Amino acid sequence: MLLVVPDLRIAAPRDELTLRAELREAVAVDDAVTVVRFPKGALGPAIPALRAKDGYDVIAESGSPEVVIVAVGAFAPLCIDVAERLKAQGIGVIVVDPRWVKPVPVSLVPLAAAARLVVVVEDGIRVGGVGSAVSQLLRDSGVEVPVSIIGVPDRFLVQGKRAEVLAECGLTAQDISRTIVETVARRADADPEEASVETDTTDSSLR
Repeated sequence: MLLVVPDLRIAAPRDELTLRAELREAVAVDDAVTVVRFPKGALGPAIPALRAKDGYDVIAESGSPEVVIVAVGAFAPLCIDVAERLKAQGIGVIVVDPRWVKPVPVSLVPLAAAARLVVVVEDGIRVGGVGSAVSQLLRDSGVEVPVSIIGVPDRFLVQGKRAEVLAECGLTAQDISRTIVETVARRADADPEEASVETDTTDSSLR
């Protein structure tokens, strides 16, 4: 919902270190309203960046990336788990953390343009969320790569512990990796010349 507020800047830290850093960055902004978005509950493990690029951190990478996973905030550990499962399937993947999700960093455009699929994984509502903003940025930039948005559905959810609610929404490493593998396989079937790997959606690593 906050993404539609004009000129608002939103940070989505992935761990305690980035929470501290992005809070300092937010306080230093003097020309716009800022929001630091972080879920309730215990802080997760520290996730160091493999390298920092202009506008995003690379937090996992395997092979030549045909799939770009945009990990939003505290979903970074989940996305790293997904990347390991894709690696086991022979699918090249890169996981990036944009840190600030509004505005979406334009540096994602060339990265996405070189991929076959972009997947945005967010713990907010899919409709009008970060994934929608990423998709809009790519369309506006003339990049036609498919974008899969994985997040909380636009409906009332049964109350429960965070992990239980996320599992009910299909926001687990098993569910997400299966969805990506099936999407890559469908695209390979539609255009065999584009395929660079063979996938097996029944592999035990996805169970």
